Formats: sequence, structure tokens, C-alpha cells
Amino acid sequence: MWEKLQSTEWASVDWVGSGKGENSCRDTKYDRDNEGHSGFLAINIANSKQLVGWLQKNPADVITMHLGTNDIVQQNKPVDQIIAAFTTLVDVMRTSNPRIKIVVAQIIPIGIGSFNTKIQDLNKAIPPWATKLNSTSSPIWVVDQNTGFSGTSDLRDGVHPNAAGDKKMAAVWEPALVHAFAVAKADKTAALKERGLPFTS
Repeated sequence: MWEKLQSTEWASVDWVGSGKGENSCRDTKYDRDNEGHSGFLAINIANSKQLVGWLQKNPADVITMHLGTNDIVQQNKPVDQIIAAFTTLVDVMRTSNPRIKIVVAQIIPIGIGSFNTKIQDLNKAIPPWATKLNSTSSPIWVVDQNTGFSGTSDLRDGVHPNAAGDKKMAAVWEPALVHAFAVAKADKTAALKERGLPFTS
């Protein structure tokens, strides 16, 4: 995703987060800051209030969220509990920044076990959940990372994307992220104009 933005006006976007690992990426230049924590459950992140501390240390204007796989695969959590955790996380995001922009993914399929039926159930629940929580000041956009993604050829280990899967996911994230960046920038510009201050990105 970082590479795709380098030829756009968003090349200087500052990615934030406490994680700085390579994540198997061959690119040596990309901005590694992230909150993509391997093995974490959405329910646990919500219940233990981990996102509170993450956003206090690394506040954000735009957040992408691809969560739920571990809840289903590791602990077979019910979809309604996962969705409730999503709501808690959005509340935390908006407490940190009332005008935060949120892009939520309908998650990718996996190539192990018989979990994809439940993944589809979660994915079906995400759009109406997002519509219910959507607001003008802090919109939630849903992107479909599932359709067209292969649970075999686009995964390196049955769970995590390979290079082909990464490209497919980036292609889905990109238009939503670019739009979110533009809306966030317009918000900041308007706020600064109200205060009589110039905006520099």
C-alpha cells in the first residue's frame, strides 16, 4: 500500500503505530509503523482496552481495520461478540479523535479448516453494522477484501497473504484510503481556516 501511494499526493502520509516489524516485506524503505499485531483477537483488544493505549501514544486521523480472523480461527467466537468488539473499538477511536475516518474490511477467506462459512457470516454482518454506526464527522467505509481473493493461491500458509494476495488487498484498500485521506485533509483545512491558520500537509 505504501508503494502504491508513492506516486500520488499521499506519498508523505505518516503511518503510525507501535509495531515496526518487517512483516515479511522485501521493501526496505516503507514506513513500518503499524498496529497490525499478529495473533491478536478483536474481542481481546476491545476487552483489555489495548487500543486506548495505542492511540494515546500514536493518534491517527485514518484507521484501517481487518479484524476477526483470529477470533474465528483461534477461539470460534460468535459473530455477534466480534461485532460488539468492533463497536467498542470504534468508540475508542472516536474518543481519541471525534473526526477519525475508519475503513473496515470484510475479511479475506482462509485455506485451512472449515472456517469460511463463519467468515462469510461475519462479512455479511459488517455492512449493516457500519451503516448503523456511520456518522458525518467520523464516517465508516466498508471494503470487500473477500470477493476475488483465493483461499489457496493468494495465501502463503493457508492464513496470511502471499505477494499476490498483498497486491490484491492493496488494490482494494487504495481507493478507500485515498478517499479517506482526502476527507481527513479537507476537515483539517476547514478547521484551520476557522481559526485563521494556514494548512500544510
